Amino acid sequence: MWSLRRAMGPEPSRGRCLLRWLGMKVCRRSTLVFALLWFGSWVFLNGLVFVHRTILSDYCTDDKSKKILQRVCEEYRNGALTGDLCEDLCVSGQVEYRRCLYYENGKKVIEARWRGTPVVLKSKLENFSSYESLGLLEYQDPAEELSPLDVVFYATLEIRNSLGLDISGNASLPPLWGQRLREHGQAYSRAELASLWSLLQQEEYTFLRVLQDLSRHLAKVLGSCGHFYAVEYLSAGHAWDQNIFSLEEVSAGPRTARDMVHRIALSFLDMAWRFDNDFSHRLHLCDIKPENFAIRKDLTVVAIDVDMAFFEPKMRDILEQNCTNDDDCNFFDCISKCNMKTNKCSSKRRNSNLQVICEKIFRPWFSPTLLAAKAGLPPQVDLQRAVQECVDTAGGEDEEQDRAVQKRLLDLLTGLLHQGTSSEHWGEGGEDREGIHSHTALNF
Repeated sequence: MWSLRRAMGPEPSRGRCLLRWLGMKVCRRSTLVFALLWFGSWVFLNGLVFVHRTILSDYCTDDKSKKILQRVCEEYRNGALTGDLCEDLCVSGQVEYRRCLYYENGKKVIEARWRGTPVVLKSKLENFSSYESLGLLEYQDPAEELSPLDVVFYATLEIRNSLGLDISGNASLPPLWGQRLREHGQAYSRAELASLWSLLQQEEYTFLRVLQDLSRHLAKVLGSCGHFYAVEYLSAGHAWDQNIFSLEEVSAGPRTARDMVHRIALSFLDMAWRFDNDFSHRLHLCDIKPENFAIRKDLTVVAIDVDMAFFEPKMRDILEQNCTNDDDCNFFDCISKCNMKTNKCSSKRRNSNLQVICEKIFRPWFSPTLLAAKAGLPPQVDLQRAVQECVDTAGGEDEEQDRAVQKRLLDLLTGLLHQGTSSEHWGEGGEDREGIHSHTALNF
């Protein structure tokens, strides 16, 4: 009997232990499932917030764009801002909204028609209040007015600082702007000063506005309203098509597509040469890609996005950084070299505008794939070799070789152009030499 009880006694206890063990296992599994569900929900919700902040909040919508322009007009009617575009935008309806082109981190780019002419409205920040106000306006008696000479002085300081030019230097650009301001002849209102100051805080606007009379290769500023400014609408390049530009959008006349490409390439060469030589300091383009350029109807190449354009003094400050290898000295398309003894990047750029244009524009253009049956012809082969030589030449370090490569490209492209259209005349450097376009109005 004792042996039977010993044999039967442990059974209920083992059963309870087994049930307790199973319960703990089920409990742990439920806890694990709950934790996974909670973590998954947390990741999902944070993902939604991230998408909303980074994508949906910056999504280029017509509704949001129109509301931004409505706020501009409200501030214009309240007397906070002004400009030669405001009346047509906010009162007469001569500015017709078309579509939003770009919106990221506050930068707004809108396509519109101003009195029937296509234009692009741009601002680095969407709200007028986001720009720093002119300090003088905060401490100045409202009854007092700044003279035009005072405005010239402060505007010149801001422009030179934006362009990276030495105030004590002999740069010729700010005086040109100053002459425009002197032509105003009257004291400026607070709305005019606040609008001007918001525009001068936008480096791209300053570049385009100051340099547009000195170069045909920069988009022209046509007018402004507060912190928004209008530039000419042009046929921009695109990276998804090997042809880069939509040639059917420009007035080509009897010219063939290949003839047009040669003319555009010559204009690229002319732009590279002029940015190196036409100003008091060399102008460096650090973001060279098809979508940052456009062409006018006469096939002149125009830089339409100059957020990453710097004159030589500012370029040297940007490049001269600490480094451990050459890769640390790359600033987008502007590259330098690391001095391993001092662990400092050289302040001199190793490559050149032309070298990057050859790599990113010319090489895809004049590749055997695009040239098809003509790729094996001697002139085209010579052009491909010259383009590759241009890519391999450190134009920033050997300026003499850079000029030789540029001359060879110029000769080859001119020869190909004359073969195609010998009856047409095309000026040296790829453009007919027209005079500088004059602008009589003071357009902020």
